[in-house]
Amino acid sequence: MAVHETGWGPGRVVGVLAVGAVLLGSIGGGLAGASVAAAGGDVPSPPWLLSLPGQERPLGPDDEIDGLLTFEGLGLQHVRGPVGYEQHPPAGGDHAGVWQDCGFYPSQVVSEQAVHSLEHGAVWVTFDPDLPRAQVERLEGLAADNPYLLVSPMAGLPSPVVASAWGVQVPLDDVDDRRLEAFLVRYQQGPQTPEPGAPCSGGTSALPDAPTGA
Repeated sequence: MAVHETGWGPGRVVGVLAVGAVLLGSIGGGLAGASVAAAGGDVPSPPWLLSLPGQERPLGPDDEIDGLLTFEGLGLQHVRGPVGYEQHPPAGGDHAGVWQDCGFYPSQVVSEQAVHSLEHGAVWVTFDPDLPRAQVERLEGLAADNPYLLVSPMAGLPSPVVASAWGVQVPLDDVDDRRLEAFLVRYQQGPQTPEPGAPCSGGTSALPDAPTGA
């Protein structure tokens, strides 16, 4: 069921999805450099995001994210072996005992490990393996700037790009879709996170021997 969310989560502020350095000027990497708040800490309100001239203005804290899906009643157990998730890609549920380290991966990761990362407050951006290289490179740059962002390809997605966090998900038209920035800001370490402040490093960066099917 699609539900419009308007909450502004305490996620880590992300960089602009295009040539941000030209626009940010003296601000430099200030947006991308904002620290992720630990659980229970004071979290400043994220600043207004920038967009290129001619583009639609970025979504603000009170704007709806069109097409946002929410999921309830997700399991929290550590399990061995594969899990039959109801969503593809998963947006929470029972998961492996080790989490997937956040960052960019050129091939598909183990879903059960990625879901553990979601439990820790990560956003998992999956993309179609045939996504244009220029868009993949922008996702790779976003992953480098955000320690709670996991990016990997996945076959059989419902849209070219899908952004998922624990209990929430939005299918996206492409990397330039303005909803991506809003989703990253709201849901990295967002209020729906079961274990806010838990790490997204120090788990595993291992990949499966062969990609799993859709």
